[in-house]
Amino acid sequence: MELTTAQIAAWVGAFMYPLMRVGAAAMVAPVFGNDMIPVRVRVFIGFGLTVAIMPAVGPVPAVDPLSAHGLMIAGQEILIGLMIGFVLALALNTVVIAGESVALAMGLGFATMVDPQTGMSVPVISQVLLVITTLLFLALGGHLVLIQLVADSFSAIPIGGAGLTRDAFWDIAAWGSQLFAGAVLIALPVVMVLLVINLALGVMTRAAPQMNVFSVGLPVTLLVGSLLIPVMLLPALPHRMAGVWRYAYDTIGALLGVPG
Repeated sequence: MELTTAQIAAWVGAFMYPLMRVGAAAMVAPVFGNDMIPVRVRVFIGFGLTVAIMPAVGPVPAVDPLSAHGLMIAGQEILIGLMIGFVLALALNTVVIAGESVALAMGLGFATMVDPQTGMSVPVISQVLLVITTLLFLALGGHLVLIQLVADSFSAIPIGGAGLTRDAFWDIAAWGSQLFAGAVLIALPVVMVLLVINLALGVMTRAAPQMNVFSVGLPVTLLVGSLLIPVMLLPALPHRMAGVWRYAYDTIGALLGVPG
């Protein structure tokens, strides 16, 4: 049995091109792209998901991966995968913005810690909400829907096809506004109550200038905020995040042309 170089290159490309899309999506998507997961484990996850999705890939063009055409196809697959994972990463970071708003209203804006997923300093409240939301993502099966979307994307945008258009990138940038809109909906009840308390403290300070507002206001906002988070914010968090994720999946499906 004799194998030519073209045949070997075609076999390698048949696995490498899907791996590019799947690996790029897993690199930035929630849970899969967590920096706390060792690189070897993430590479193994990418290979495993690619093998599982291979039956849904369809025909792959027999193009040498090291040729100019092959590199263009690889770059296109990476862009598609990054788009899928990036939109979901934006959806998950909605709670980070909401936590920052609540922390600033409570006076805890200075209490920060390093987020292990991004390596950036975020308020402690944001980190707590991020952990809870990540668990919700897994409990609601968001990771399974992500895998299904990546598998369906090969039918909507075949390997070597037209790829993403310029309008798709504008739509992704415009979807970033949902990051702030969702954060406002999550944090609004707590922030409004804390705003009323701060206004009341301002009126009291105006009526009694000798009162030290800093020694009274900070403990009050901390106490009320600590009570409002489990009473008002956390019960509404699953419903709010389910809506944000649903909209994110619908947006990805519309950009890829995957039927909902």
